[in-house]
Amino acid sequence: MSALIVIPARYASSRYPGKPLVALKGASGENKSLIRRSWDAAMAVQGVDKVVVATDNDRIGDAATGFGAEVVMTSTDCQNGTERCAEALQNLGGNFDIVVNLQGDAPLTPAWFIEDLIAGLEANPRSAVATPVLRADGRALNGFLADRQAGRVGGTTAVFGADHNALYFSKEVIPYTNRTYQDEDETPVFHHVGVYAYRPEALADYPGWTPGSLEQLEGLEQLRFLERGVPMLCVEVASKGRQFWELNNPEDVPRIEAMMQDMGID
Repeated sequence: MSALIVIPARYASSRYPGKPLVALKGASGENKSLIRRSWDAAMAVQGVDKVVVATDNDRIGDAATGFGAEVVMTSTDCQNGTERCAEALQNLGGNFDIVVNLQGDAPLTPAWFIEDLIAGLEANPRSAVATPVLRADGRALNGFLADRQAGRVGGTTAVFGADHNALYFSKEVIPYTNRTYQDEDETPVFHHVGVYAYRPEALADYPGWTPGSLEQLEGLEQLRFLERGVPMLCVEVASKGRQFWELNNPEDVPRIEAMMQDMGID
């Protein structure tokens, strides 16, 4: 099946304006922008036919073109990354069986997360959308809880049923657990990895749906699918020793840089 990766990137983020152009220092001391690191992560994925950056901002577009990315300019009307992916696919003329949304704030996304995600959607023809989930260890869970106690929005968590279809996603930490976990402990909490794989039909329908109350309350675009009764497959992925975190707030920059240092990522 042919696969397209779209990296949606906008400048006017309400929580962190200009985020795609923020520099992140790797293990060797080299600074690369967030959008460049997201592009590098996408280019490492095997079995993908095309990778593009989708943006409505010339500064991001120029920066991406400067390091060799293919850029698709989209309108300022897109409310989120899924809508931007839908417009990018339309501008490219379609002709892909699976479209992957690799959001531009997840530069630590390992290639196998996306490869496993695509394989999961291919293996489940009844699923219209799929997304990866990663079981949080104690270190990740404690990081989520610390963010919430400090009033920051950290990672998103997911709960799903026995069929691995999503039940809910939240910026709160769900499910509730009253246990204390050490860094290396396995926990019952799943970190939602900010990547989606869509079948083109589901992606085309999405922009025409009015955002529901849950999507607006949580600020999570994937809830629009759940509120419309569209099953979303949660594909569990393995960390294989890799640390993972998204860049949601300025405070995440040193956290991600420390992770890159620990993992030797340049």
